[in-house]
Amino acid sequence: MIGFLGEFEATMDAKGRFLLPAGFKKQLPEEETTRFVINRGFEKCLALYPMRTWEPLFEKITGLNEFDPKQREFRRAFLNGATFVEPDSAGRILLPPNLKAYAGLQKDIVLMATGDKLEIWDSNKYKEIFDSLSSDTFSDLGDQVLGSGSDKPKS
Repeated sequence: MIGFLGEFEATMDAKGRFLLPAGFKKQLPEEETTRFVINRGFEKCLALYPMRTWEPLFEKITGLNEFDPKQREFRRAFLNGATFVEPDSAGRILLPPNLKAYAGLQKDIVLMATGDKLEIWDSNKYKEIFDSLSSDTFSDLGDQVLGSGSDKPKS
């Protein structure tokens, strides 16, 4: 699976609906544009999963050992609020009020592709996060996550 790329701006209407961006829909096979799962993200955002991404993740989460308190706690926290959503006839997705409140979503939102899903952010919060990320901080983070390259062969 290649995954999703891009950053898309959208506007929620008074009922909490937004139009699924065409740039994202073009990256999905036609048969996968009718049903998604929306859930809390690890930060104060929402995660929108296509079914092909959600199903194996759901199997893994529900397969955790219910007799292990940490695994039980994680499963409970992760699945809390997960909801199936389907675009309406106009292509809009309705955000559940509890999830919208969790992420502090207002009218303007940003949908950011994170490989296998989209994160949905309040546009002001999204801008704050990336405005505060300096190039040095980004470089240090990349080094911590991906390694310093010391495993590269020496010439």
